[in-house]
Amino acid sequence: MSAVWLHVGQCGNQIGQEWWRIITEGAGHSIEADRYPFLSRDGKLGAICVDSEPKVLRKAQKLVKHGSFRESNLIVGQEGRGSNWAYGYYGPPSEGERGLLQRTMESFRKETERKDCYSGTVLFHSLSGGTGAGLGARLCEEIREAYPLGHILSVSVAPHQAGESPLQHYNNLLCLAALQRSTDGVLLFHNDEALSRVLSLQSRIPSSLSGPQAQVSLSSMNSHIASCLAGLLHPVHNLTTPSGISLGLEPWELLRSVSPVPATKFLHTTQAHTSTVLWDSLAASTLQMLPRHSPSGKPHYSSAVLAVARGGQSKSFLSSLDPVLRRLRHGHHCAAWNPFPIDYWTDPQDVVSPSPSSCSLTVCSNHSSVTDLLQRVGERAHDMFQARAYLHWYHRYGCEDQDFLQAFDALRTVTEEYRAGEE
Repeated sequence: MSAVWLHVGQCGNQIGQEWWRIITEGAGHSIEADRYPFLSRDGKLGAICVDSEPKVLRKAQKLVKHGSFRESNLIVGQEGRGSNWAYGYYGPPSEGERGLLQRTMESFRKETERKDCYSGTVLFHSLSGGTGAGLGARLCEEIREAYPLGHILSVSVAPHQAGESPLQHYNNLLCLAALQRSTDGVLLFHNDEALSRVLSLQSRIPSSLSGPQAQVSLSSMNSHIASCLAGLLHPVHNLTTPSGISLGLEPWELLRSVSPVPATKFLHTTQAHTSTVLWDSLAASTLQMLPRHSPSGKPHYSSAVLAVARGGQSKSFLSSLDPVLRRLRHGHHCAAWNPFPIDYWTDPQDVVSPSPSSCSLTVCSNHSSVTDLLQRVGERAHDMFQARAYLHWYHRYGCEDQDFLQAFDALRTVTEEYRAGEE
């Protein structure tokens, strides 16, 4: 195994619990070789769960009792971080040397020492919470400094545009800037897109099964995000050894495939699945979920695309390969400067769905639609900053005006890099 899986804050741990449910339970056909990359030598999952409050981690305690999780890797605080990035990043002064940051890094060091070969970290967190955004950003920086050769891939969830907290624009701004500095790639999910996708899936279920007033729960949104992650990061046949053993290379090969330019590292993911083998139709479904134009009407593009096809015991995807890749290349408006913009992986088993005949297509792209988020966050945070709104909450815990100015500059630079990629 090569990765340490790090779950920070409420969102990171809730998605992490869905992720580990898929890994440990699979779709009824998971084999030990597929679980190998996620286990330490003693058979426990190589994961660390961190939160400033104990409530969310109570479910993880059940995995400890079942022998799946290591109890010392559950790092729990007793007071929240008030949805404040600065409070999460710097922590309360009273914590001292046994604070969440220090305890997490100690567990992280021990977990890396259990690895045959440490290659990197996959971090699950939100962009808007005090713990997920603030402590998550700080952990990225600490891990980058302590393990400079290891990769860092973050799974980051953006809040609803309508607003979840009056501080979310500041938190988004500071966290996105920190991720740009410290990570190699950001698998970016949006709560609004997850909500829309789950509603779309529910609309296909007969009303007699879904109920007359089916509502979308937070759990179903987390399950959707975990399903997309499983489509991308669960072991695939292409990357296994001749003996059929996975080395856990998927996160790092994903970065190699879809992050050709280090300055542009924000990744968009779509997924479609069906009970029949219709790969061209699945490709069309993933494109329907892709943002096509900016609010100003400017078309978006992808600099690189990875398609992961799972299911279809025959080599049906390979027989449909050319039309599927053509459709994806055209639908993503792939950048002309990249001569090989599309990569693909295949696996005969679909971990996403329990049906033995199911197929799924998960598409990850380095897509310029992230500039819509960056601009929106930058503009709204800048308006608040100009009005000096809520800044005293950040100054109280050690944040300075210069931190905000540097974050504004970082987001502007990323936006310019994506715009330059169109040329």
